[in-house]
Amino acid sequence: MESRHISVHIDRPASEVYAYAADPDRTAEWAAGMDGTAKVTHTPKNEYGILDHDVHLPSGETIHVPLRVTVDGAGSEVIFTIRPQPGMTEQDMERDAEAVRADLATLKKIMEGA
Repeated sequence: MESRHISVHIDRPASEVYAYAADPDRTAEWAAGMDGTAKVTHTPKNEYGILDHDVHLPSGETIHVPLRVTVDGAGSEVIFTIRPQPGMTEQDMERDAEAVRADLATLKKIMEGA
């Protein structure tokens, strides 16, 4: 299986989207999967829009999650990469993709004030 890149355009400047999404205290507002059962280590704040993070699961497994905010005209594009994990099926990948799409839609709604 190949990685999947899921993105959403947000009608807000990339710097604003990055500042909001990079705040670990706000992650639970837009990322439903961050329910507190896993420990998350975030990439230090940076000027490049990189929001990569490691999710440390209770099982001891760590999953690296690439996440970017890029400039897209006057707005931004948020790109989340899902990488297949050992033992994942196509159905698992699709389930994860749907969850990411929902999270990015929530982020868009919050940032655009819709």
